[in-house]
Amino acid sequence: MNKPDSSFAPEIDLDSDFLNYIIKHGFQPGSQLPSIQKLQEAEHLGVSASKIREQLEVARALGLVEVRSKTGTRLQEYSFAPAVRLSLFFALATKLHYFEQFSALRTHLEVAFWNEACALLTADDIAEMQGTIEAARAKLSGRWIHMPYQEHRAFHMTVFKHLDNPFVKGLLEAYWDAYEAVEVNRYADYAYLQNVWNYHERILNAICAGDFEAAKTAFVEHTHLLHYQPSEAKE
Repeated sequence: MNKPDSSFAPEIDLDSDFLNYIIKHGFQPGSQLPSIQKLQEAEHLGVSASKIREQLEVARALGLVEVRSKTGTRLQEYSFAPAVRLSLFFALATKLHYFEQFSALRTHLEVAFWNEACALLTADDIAEMQGTIEAARAKLSGRWIHMPYQEHRAFHMTVFKHLDNPFVKGLLEAYWDAYEAVEVNRYADYAYLQNVWNYHERILNAICAGDFEAAKTAFVEHTHLLHYQPSEAKE
């Protein structure tokens, strides 16, 4: 078993015997964790099985561990997204306008990391982004129009694919989960949808030309477009 990362401040108490145990023993992503019974027997945590089970469920909700009936409990690769998603969806269930506020946060976040992320894109990434544009166009030009949600998400997330910052990527992943949940209930006319993907094409062309500032400008304009609701303009 690997030793705990010496860069982690040992005095930090996570207010969870279960999570503190994981840190103390230096478990790594993919490691199988002891059962609740073994935790009690071997570690003498001083808490009941129900308390450990409660803490395990919290860790599971935060995406820190995976629990399966046949393989037991394993530590997951760290992701910020599950914690953000859980909180964000609760907020949206209470007040839908929170989405607009979170959307503003997402825009500022992408602008702040835009140039850094674009500089890391590869030829394969560019091809992948071009593929999302073509797939979206196909969905919008078919006999039966389908909303290209997955393509929209894939296009933007690919921009930040190689950014080595789990907190930025976690916030963006949570945004797109919320976007799909919220936007499915909003009206968008055909011209609006075509314009959205015209912007994606402009963004990609600027990235291909190495003009990250122009791509960022097109991105910001594109987010303003997304705030426009055709149904509201008609009322």
